[in-house]
Amino acid sequence: MRLFRLLRPVFLLLMLCTALFLHAQETDTDDDDEDEGEGTYIESDWSRAANLYTRGDQIFCISLGLVKPLFFVEQSEGYFKTQMKLGGMGSLAYNYFIDSHWFLGAELSGMFASTVGENMFYIVPIGARIGYQFILNRFEFPFSFMLGFAPQSYNQVTYFGLFSKIGGGAFFRFNSDWSFGINTSFWWVPEWTKKTREWDRQIKNINIHGFFWEISIGARYHF
Repeated sequence: MRLFRLLRPVFLLLMLCTALFLHAQETDTDDDDEDEGEGTYIESDWSRAANLYTRGDQIFCISLGLVKPLFFVEQSEGYFKTQMKLGGMGSLAYNYFIDSHWFLGAELSGMFASTVGENMFYIVPIGARIGYQFILNRFEFPFSFMLGFAPQSYNQVTYFGLFSKIGGGAFFRFNSDWSFGINTSFWWVPEWTKKTREWDRQIKNINIHGFFWEISIGARYHF
């Protein structure tokens, strides 16, 4: 499985980032002897929370979760259910803020799911993202749109095509460095081909649009 080899470094990177996160949490200490005006901004004055971000602030996010294949849409067959079971996913994302709310970034993900016939489907989305975030006290609500490409593999058949998703999240700002929360998004995965049906040569260009639902937990490092 060529895509399985692509997925292995993604999950190894996720494991490494998780280990670094746990190490950072063990070594992080709070200095309670600092003057009130010299403490970290995130813990000293939450009344100014809406202005925490400025141009140049960055976020690195690690997410792990589940993906539910919802349905497929095909030109001649119309809507039909998938034959795939609940799958797993992991992602790495980077955000760069261009002002206090808007951000640009990139994302690399990996997703797998089995079918009722016990075959495996793999997809590795990668692309650029744009988003908007608003803040309410310690809670941060980012919304983003991602557009890119995704190598796919199913039963030793591969495909490389467009990928997009739109979604949002809710995060709790634990301290000046870390926030934790959940994400949810909807995936659109089209497959445009020039193949014809074996039983009906008049039907050409079989195009299938796949729709998936993602829900995941995430840890964000702010720097």
